[in-house]
Amino acid sequence: MTDRVTITGVRVFDGRRLSEPRSVVIADGVIGTGHDDTGRSGGDVVTADGGVLLPGLIDAHVHLGGRQTPERLCSYGVTTALDMSSYPPQRMAALREVPRGADVRSAGTPAIGPGGLHARIPTMPADAVVTHPGQAEPFVAARLAEGSDYIKIIADPGDGGPDQRTVTALVGAAHARSVRVVVHATSRDAVLQALDADADVITHLPLGTPLDRPVVDRLAADGCVVVPTLTMMEGIAAGIGRPETFAGTSRSVALLQQAGVPVVAGTDTNDTACVPFQPEGGISLHHELELLVDAGLRAAEALHAATGLAAQAFGLTDRGSVEAGLRADLVLIDGDPLADIRATRNIRRIWCGGVERAPAGRHPDSEEREPERPPADDRGTHARVREEG
Repeated sequence: MTDRVTITGVRVFDGRRLSEPRSVVIADGVIGTGHDDTGRSGGDVVTADGGVLLPGLIDAHVHLGGRQTPERLCSYGVTTALDMSSYPPQRMAALREVPRGADVRSAGTPAIGPGGLHARIPTMPADAVVTHPGQAEPFVAARLAEGSDYIKIIADPGDGGPDQRTVTALVGAAHARSVRVVVHATSRDAVLQALDADADVITHLPLGTPLDRPVVDRLAADGCVVVPTLTMMEGIAAGIGRPETFAGTSRSVALLQQAGVPVVAGTDTNDTACVPFQPEGGISLHHELELLVDAGLRAAEALHAATGLAAQAFGLTDRGSVEAGLRADLVLIDGDPLADIRATRNIRRIWCGGVERAPAGRHPDSEEREPERPPADDRGTHARVREEG
């Protein structure tokens, strides 16, 4: 392997459109200017022949299993994985070091209430339970000491989750340290609890009745980012035997996008047996892009949701765009994803931090490929996702 690669004749996605064919240089793990001498000795030349170069994809909601998860993510062009809970800290640290995997950020242990569904997960650490505002400061300090990149809170008002004062105190303690807060919200009340606490990111959306206009307008006014995890919500709706409820979730995404709420791509990839659906790492993000387009986003907006917008939402200033000086996370594909979002599945080559990684392969059956659905009677303790309406 050389530390320099020049990709020639490639159309570059800039967050809105594709460029005319040009050259892109990778040198020492970052993107060069593209004006360097492509014949310089010691470097490789990749002829793209009009292929499309995307920034490395970012999945803004994953749960990492073993070391195979970051490796699988990377093999599908997901070069950054935003993990929403990993514990103990030693495990999180080890997953960050997987040599052929996606670059990992993590919330570590999430903050949960004393009686919610998450409190019944057998492996959940005891110090995840936060019962009053006085525990917020030490909880946040402990997570940051363990290396967490942001704080995750499970909002479950009325069903054993932390109360409003506690959620607000957790957000305040994190913001005092300039740390972002992600709130799990699967009901309208949970969304409002997150907004009242001034959370930065809301992940998931309710099944059933779409979010109403006052809630949508408030999300827009507050500048709150939403990661709807459509793949997960679609799978849960099928798993509980009510697939029609997913239409409301999809409609919520359309309303959010129309109102100017930042919508970011995330899948809730996991391999946890007790949850109602397990999106597969990597391939599920391509399905998420398709669901975002189905919900009403333009293909360019969906791609931006999984690249530049996701990087911006989580403060990852060194990636998310094909620009000189940024980290060389790049995916070379065949086809035009702005004409057909399914083209993102046609991966030819992948670079993560400037190092080439092997793609999982092309998916010529992408038109027929659908995520597997769990049987309705194998849903575990997490199946009680609230439906609005």
